[in-house]
Amino acid sequence: MTGGLVTGGTGKTGRALVQLLRGNGVPLRVASRTPSAGDPAAVRFDWGDPATHPAALRGMDRIFLVPPTHSVDPMPLVGPFLAEAERLGVRRVVLLGSAVVLPNAPGALELAARVRARPGWAVLRASGFMQNFLRPHPLGERIRRHGEIRTAAGDGRIGWIDVRDIAATASVLLADPGVEPDDRRDHLLTGPKALSHPDAAAIIAARTGRPVRVVRIGTDEQAANHQAAGMSAEFAAALAAVEDGIRAGRDDQVSTAVLDLTGRPPRSFAEFVQDHATEWAPRGSSGRRGVREAPARHAGRRG
Repeated sequence: MTGGLVTGGTGKTGRALVQLLRGNGVPLRVASRTPSAGDPAAVRFDWGDPATHPAALRGMDRIFLVPPTHSVDPMPLVGPFLAEAERLGVRRVVLLGSAVVLPNAPGALELAARVRARPGWAVLRASGFMQNFLRPHPLGERIRRHGEIRTAAGDGRIGWIDVRDIAATASVLLADPGVEPDDRRDHLLTGPKALSHPDAAAIIAARTGRPVRVVRIGTDEQAANHQAAGMSAEFAAALAAVEDGIRAGRDDQVSTAVLDLTGRPPRSFAEFVQDHATEWAPRGSSGRRGVREAPARHAGRRG
């Protein structure tokens, strides 16, 4: 059997990718820590348990690779997995990397470089996820519960991207590993426009009628917030420090990669908000007050 292994197959991007690849007739193995009992293609996969890796890899010729989350150094776990993939002759690995680089975390850069160095393998450097504004992410939880965003990024902007557009791009690269749709091995994925947290709050308020205030805090307080949400102290500090870079303008970038690879433009933040308008409604509210109809989207796709 040949087919695609989707690690993180029940996560935000993985679920959307599985749906797209299945629609294209690609045989799949859906890997996650808690596989769905109702999916015959589901398999248990845990980065912390290398014994689960061989069964997931066996027979696969392409992989969507989601490295361990909340880790500043994924290489001790992912390195041996990639070595085994190379030994088995996997033709394509598509790594879900990040355009936002954690400070003092060279392991993520080392992982991306290793994937780029292999012919036929590719790195998706995704900007910040629009879905972070939804529950259960702490940012989305705070908007829902308190109608506020607490950020150390100031007015710094980032090219927020919808994970459905990340999945669409990955699907193009994984649908047929024998086809190289782009001669690059590194793809910066962003939405169509860079936005600050105040910009995002204003769009949510305008589209849903729910006021969202922005509270400016320091990185130490943000690190404490992340740690309170369950992150390790090391990762919480690194993630909070990312907001210093956003505030300084280092992540204010927009690319055309989604359009170049899929043939359609990425979703705007306003379209994302329209699709999820009820998610920010306070408890006991229908969440429809002030919601406007979204304009029709261009749905064309190359190929």
